[in-house]
Amino acid sequence: MPDITLVAETGRPTGSRPAGRLRASGKVPGVLYGHGMAPIALAVDRRELRHALTGAAGVNAVVQLRVDGTTHPTVVKDLQRHPVRHTVTHVDFIVVRMDEEITVDVPVVLEGEPKQVLSEGGVIEHQLSSLAVITTPRDIPDRLTVNIADLAIGDVIRVGDLTLPSGVRTDVDPEAPVVVAAGAAIEPEPEVAEGEGEEGEGAPAAVEGGGQAAGAADNE
Repeated sequence: MPDITLVAETGRPTGSRPAGRLRASGKVPGVLYGHGMAPIALAVDRRELRHALTGAAGVNAVVQLRVDGTTHPTVVKDLQRHPVRHTVTHVDFIVVRMDEEITVDVPVVLEGEPKQVLSEGGVIEHQLSSLAVITTPRDIPDRLTVNIADLAIGDVIRVGDLTLPSGVRTDVDPEAPVVVAAGAAIEPEPEVAEGEGEEGEGAPAAVEGGGQAAGAADNE
C-alpha cells in the first residue's frame, strides 16, 4: 500500500462562520482524534484531500497526516458532504496503528454477466453494496468482488459465501443476502368488487321496476 501524505493546518477557529470562510478559501475543516489523543481541530486542502481519497482504496486509504511536524497514520472516520453540491464540508481523521484491527466498510462490487437470469427476464438485486470488515489498516481490501455470471433465477449469494482475503473477517450475519437473482415481477390481476359483473344484479332490477311502472300506467 503506497504512502499517502497529507499536511494539516492547526489552530483553526471553530464555529460555522469561520468554517464557511475556510471552505471558501479551498480548505476543509476537520478534526483528528484517537488513541487517547485530545481532539485537534485542523484544516486540509480540498484538492489534496480529494487526491488522497481517489486512489484504489478510496476513503479507506491510510493517510499519513502531518500535524505540527508530527506524522500520524490515520483513516477517515467520517466524511460529510454538501447535500446539493456533494463537496466535502468536514472530515474526521482517526489515528490508527498498523498492527491493530479496525472496522471499515468495504465496497462489494459485482462482476460478470448473468446471461441465464437476463434471458429469462429476471433481475439482479444487489442488496449489500458494502460490507463492514475487521482487519488491520495494512490489510484493508480495496473492494470485495462477487462473480454473478453463473447465477440462475432463485439463486442467492450470502455474506457467508464471500471469500474474504487473508487477515480480513466480518461480524455481519452470514445469512444476510448480498445478491439475489429474482424472477420477473408479475403484475397481479385487478380485483373485482363483490357483486360487480354478476348476472341478474344491478340493471335487471331497474328493468323490473320499469315494468311495474309501465303496468301501472296501463291501468290508469
